[in-house]
Amino acid sequence: MNVNFFKHGFLLISWLGLALAACAQTPSKSARNQPNILLILADDLTFRDIEPYGNTQVKTPNLARLAKEGLCIDNMYTATAMCAPARQQLYTGLFPVRNGAFPNHSQVYPGTKSVAHHLQALGYETGFIGKKHYNPESAFPWTYLGGRDHDDGTGQDIDLSKAETYINSQKTKPFFLVVASNQPHAPLNRGNAAAYPPAQIKVPADLVDTKETRAQLSKYFAEITYLDSLVGVCLNIIDKAGLKENTVVMFASEHGSGFPFAKWTTYDSGLKAAFIVRWPGQVKPNSRSNTMMQYADVVPTLVDIAGGDPAKINTGNKDATGQTGFDGLSFKQVLLGKTEKHRDVVYGVHTTRGIIQGSDSYPIRSVRSGRYLYVQNLNHQAKFQNLATKGKLIESWSQTGNAQDASRAQKFVSRPAEELYDVQKDPYQLTNLAGQPALKNVQQDLRNQLAAFMKQQGDQGVATEMQALTRQPKHAEDGEAAGTHGSANKKGDKGKKKKQ
Repeated sequence: MNVNFFKHGFLLISWLGLALAACAQTPSKSARNQPNILLILADDLTFRDIEPYGNTQVKTPNLARLAKEGLCIDNMYTATAMCAPARQQLYTGLFPVRNGAFPNHSQVYPGTKSVAHHLQALGYETGFIGKKHYNPESAFPWTYLGGRDHDDGTGQDIDLSKAETYINSQKTKPFFLVVASNQPHAPLNRGNAAAYPPAQIKVPADLVDTKETRAQLSKYFAEITYLDSLVGVCLNIIDKAGLKENTVVMFASEHGSGFPFAKWTTYDSGLKAAFIVRWPGQVKPNSRSNTMMQYADVVPTLVDIAGGDPAKINTGNKDATGQTGFDGLSFKQVLLGKTEKHRDVVYGVHTTRGIIQGSDSYPIRSVRSGRYLYVQNLNHQAKFQNLATKGKLIESWSQTGNAQDASRAQKFVSRPAEELYDVQKDPYQLTNLAGQPALKNVQQDLRNQLAAFMKQQGDQGVATEMQALTRQPKHAEDGEAAGTHGSANKKGDKGKKKKQ
């Protein structure tokens, strides 16, 4: 028998044993090649109120740093400027009427899958810390690290040390972690308002300059700076863990602030979102994209980044045509700088029924191109109302003694059936051009595109609005929802009483 055979065979077996042992202690090749993903979400933040989007009076150095190291998307839109609908479309890749979470404090249809399902199937650990505003829990099966759904200003709002522990514990798999803040949502009780003296504030063009407006802006700006400090903590956690080069960091502003003509509307101050992406080695630093995108596009993009095929995903929810795929489309190629083409238009869907002190029915729908915003107020004969229409702020606008100020306040509660704005010439949507003969074809084209979108979503306008309470756990018993399309849209959606 050949002695060298035994000698070399023994060495080979020993080497294989060591190699197998090493493999058992290190991530798989696919796991190493998949980037970690951190999504940081603000709460009620108008896109133009941070430094990366041109604001010179609100201090946001950490967001400025993130933008310098990544890409700012200048035309990202949520379809709804309210917390629960905005977040649940962001987490599912489906628009609000289709996924069922179209009113505020609402829930998606049973069987609807979220980004947690999709990324877990691709080998990711999925975690979440902070403000939830999603339902039911079964649709969002990530590891919940704690937090609160509203910030009363006392104690610690969000314990980011738990996020750090979670990130550092992921040794064999890539992670996807959502850090969902409560800022700068009312009651505006964080940060140093003294840093923003009301008398020195420049009031945005879509608001009326009153003492009350300036006082609220001061507190709002302070909370934005506080939020920015949380972003800084998150970035430092990634850096300290040595994960910067293999971690995609995304920041989203959610939707517009609680000021009139922002949240609860489909104007740009409501639906347009700040969205910043840092992906070292893939996204060009200190760059911008003017490409039009929607929150429904984010989950398909995350699936694409993680190595999956968004076109093959079953969302667990059918649209009105019977399709089970995403409403959104991956914009990974935009991030990589390989295309500037994505969407021609973006859509807006607002449901007033079910809002605290809201109108019984005031549905709003919109479609926006790169040049024009078209809005339909489907029950315009009624008055738009909620907490913002009855507060001291809007009341102060009517009491300045200036007819233009009083008219602005009135426009917030009384709107025409149709609105059309040239968003390039009129970025704050102050002048309604609907009905102008020169824009007849533009208006009709956008009207047709909006009708087609509503049909695909199974959106019946006022009839859908009147089903809003069945989509809220605090009201729903059976939860029979608007429309009959989709396996997830049937009777038997049990409502769970849950404070949000």
